[in-house]
Amino acid sequence: MQKEDFLKAALDKRREQNALRQLRLPGGKVDFCSNDYLGLARNERVQETALTITRQLPQVHGSGGSRLLAGNYGLIEEAERVLAAFHASPAGLIFNSGYDANLGLFASVPQKGDTIVYDQLIHASIRDGMRLSPAQSFSFLHNDVEDLRKKLSNATGNIFVAVESVYSMDGDKAPLEAIASVCEAAGAHLIVDEAHATGVVGERGEGLVQALQLSRQCFARVHTFGKAVGCHGAIVLGSTDLRDYLVNFARSFIYTTAMPPAAAAVILASYDIFPDMHAERAHLHALIRQFRDAIPENLRLDSETPIQIVMSPGNDEVRGLAHRLQGIGLDVRAILHPTVPKGRERLRVVLHSFNTEEEVEKLTTAIFP
Repeated sequence: MQKEDFLKAALDKRREQNALRQLRLPGGKVDFCSNDYLGLARNERVQETALTITRQLPQVHGSGGSRLLAGNYGLIEEAERVLAAFHASPAGLIFNSGYDANLGLFASVPQKGDTIVYDQLIHASIRDGMRLSPAQSFSFLHNDVEDLRKKLSNATGNIFVAVESVYSMDGDKAPLEAIASVCEAAGAHLIVDEAHATGVVGERGEGLVQALQLSRQCFARVHTFGKAVGCHGAIVLGSTDLRDYLVNFARSFIYTTAMPPAAAAVILASYDIFPDMHAERAHLHALIRQFRDAIPENLRLDSETPIQIVMSPGNDEVRGLAHRLQGIGLDVRAILHPTVPKGRERLRVVLHSFNTEEEVEKLTTAIFP
């Protein structure tokens, strides 16, 4: 057997930093951790609707191959049409995950001589896609429109600007109207990852781009289903040419087995339900206000979304705080360096429509006993 000392050395270094990642099970605690903002992952109506759809299908649990070979089927194309219409887009292409969608989009579309300008807090999946792209890429300061404008002045070729509508580790929204205006003036192609806005931002959960009526100013949008939609996969929205391009050039789409029809059925079932969950979104926003009112302003980040951040610098400190909360039955997770910069460690509290006012009060009281 070959020596694996190099693996042990890397793990030991993580242990010394108190930053070793480990898999854990929820253990029946109150959920302040998952991205299931509307509870759709556990929603009986979604299950019943999806079962009704799948009972009519000849095969359910496997697609049989990549979509360019044996793995394409009518239900997934129907889902793409339904979602594109809901999100006011000419076309859409479903990927197996948000990671696959961003990887395929950013690795295949920008070419040598092109430029990608991205928010410095952009998601790891977009960073990995950029690494695979022959285009040059550089960041601008988080949500800083003037810095974006400055960086665009040095860009060449086809220019792509990558932002998230809601940032996963801070919970704040991008100033999309200003960013779209700057992109339009510079002739840049705006790409917006709507992962954490889908389902919860907008009157019908349509996302921040549509809520601000900016759909036509975006080159592409990515809506993922593993958060508020409560299932699995993602869709890249854009022109019919973009869809055809991705079918031909996005390796994370071409060279992978398509999601099974059962997964497409759940996507359709969720989209049939969440647009009308007005009461659930109202309750969720009430819990957000309750939480923010109870946390000192200097210890929380500016967020009006279900992602609420309590700063607790230092891996040891924030891990200890999370451990104490878990000990009283509250599933809150610490976000450690190197996931966030050193000194910016924090609790990432996620609120849901199924949480209660009493649970939120117990949480905030426990954080500051």
